[in-house]
Amino acid sequence: MGDIILKMSGIQKYFPGVHALDNAHLEVRSGEVLALVGENGAGKSTLMKILTGIYPKDGGTIEYFGEEIEIHGPKDAQERGICIVHQELNLMQDLTVAENIFIGRENTKGIFLDQAAQNKKTEELLASLNLHIPARTQVKRLTVAKQQMVEIAKALSHQNTKVLIMDEPSTALTNSEIEDLFKFIRRLKATGVGIIYISHRMDELKQITDRITVMRDGQYVDTVNTAETTIDQVVQMMVGRVIYEEPKSRSNVPADAPVILEAEHLVSNDVKDVSFQLRKGEILGFAGLMGAGRTETMRLLCGADEKDGGTIKVKGRETRINNPRDAVNAGIGYLSEDRKLFGLCLGLSVADNTALPSLDMLTKGGLVDDNKIHAVTSEYVDKIRIKTPATKTLIRSLSGGNQQKVVIAKWLYRNCDVLIFDEPTKGIDVGAKSEIYKLMNQLASEGKSIIMISSELPELLRMSDRVVVMCEGRVTGELDIAEATQEKIMTYATRREVD
Repeated sequence: MGDIILKMSGIQKYFPGVHALDNAHLEVRSGEVLALVGENGAGKSTLMKILTGIYPKDGGTIEYFGEEIEIHGPKDAQERGICIVHQELNLMQDLTVAENIFIGRENTKGIFLDQAAQNKKTEELLASLNLHIPARTQVKRLTVAKQQMVEIAKALSHQNTKVLIMDEPSTALTNSEIEDLFKFIRRLKATGVGIIYISHRMDELKQITDRITVMRDGQYVDTVNTAETTIDQVVQMMVGRVIYEEPKSRSNVPADAPVILEAEHLVSNDVKDVSFQLRKGEILGFAGLMGAGRTETMRLLCGADEKDGGTIKVKGRETRINNPRDAVNAGIGYLSEDRKLFGLCLGLSVADNTALPSLDMLTKGGLVDDNKIHAVTSEYVDKIRIKTPATKTLIRSLSGGNQQKVVIAKWLYRNCDVLIFDEPTKGIDVGAKSEIYKLMNQLASEGKSIIMISSELPELLRMSDRVVVMCEGRVTGELDIAEATQEKIMTYATRREVD
């Protein structure tokens, strides 16, 4: 690691009714990867938005290469060499990869766009990331993982990058893509770039970071050397308490527990003859690599996609599910992997989002009963500890973990017997993860039946009573938790079958 290239000291930021940052501190050195960690709502994103010119600071100083500076907007930050890869994809879906990477900085020949030169630069940049994507490909034709890599390439296309902020860059990536990302980060370090790496995946910190800066409740806690600190110590600094999730060694489901949901020979374009059973009080894990067909199977169960064949039985009776309303009426609630796109209405309040699936239960004389909605929402705000200033607060202003809790609240009030959790802790910090785990276990103990899709094998092994493994649209294995290991799951997850 080299000299200090960036230092943020005593940073203050106020929003109406909220002191978002209170004396926050950050220091980045040349050629290092600095992890920035903290629970959702700790102030990490706000601090980065100040650094990249999205928000003005209300106090404190920013020193860049030893000189105190003011950052006047995102363009100013980029021109200084401070670039960011956002957690949320910001690509234009109908443009090509090259057009997205160089938008606003197009290659020209005279007054005309030089597409050939722009495409060539794009493919050279992608090749350096070990990505072989044609520059002319429309972004909407790429997987989410490849779109994420295009976002990274876009940030790195600025030739003078000195500080690169990576906000949850590995969330949508496969293990092999994460390895490629880490190789590139190491090459980037060698050129002297300082990297701020934000991640909720604690195991990544030991692999790629040199130091770790911890924030809690908008304040700076400490900065430690990664090699000299355990992950448990980092977690304790983040949440102010010890968190330990004991792995599950045996199923909690009685042998005679009734079957609540049964899928028989489900078929669609991406699902090939999938069958399984879910019992009362069971947490059934679904494992598999990206593209295995797990989400596609669940979308058939909740009526989001049309199946080409197969049957669904709820409590032993064949049930026709043609749309999401049919699924809700059958007692099936679906918590999507992309909660912002499919699980929430970001322009509505916490109360409105909680009430949406149950408006038929919250009307009086043909009119929506706002008082009842407020009472119901307040009950769940207290019950599952949703951090929100008020029930009328817009959902978009909440942290990811609290947004997820609102999605859970709306299905709890609907009193669904089957809850499908698709990547329930994606983008959520360790403290909120622990609360989600406890809530899921509590629901199972109360007799709710849960299907949980997760790409994190430790999470599946910690939570599941059984694990169903899929590969390329098929079920390739089923393991009781007593016999399940990461190695066995991966063996089934890579077991391809030839038609």
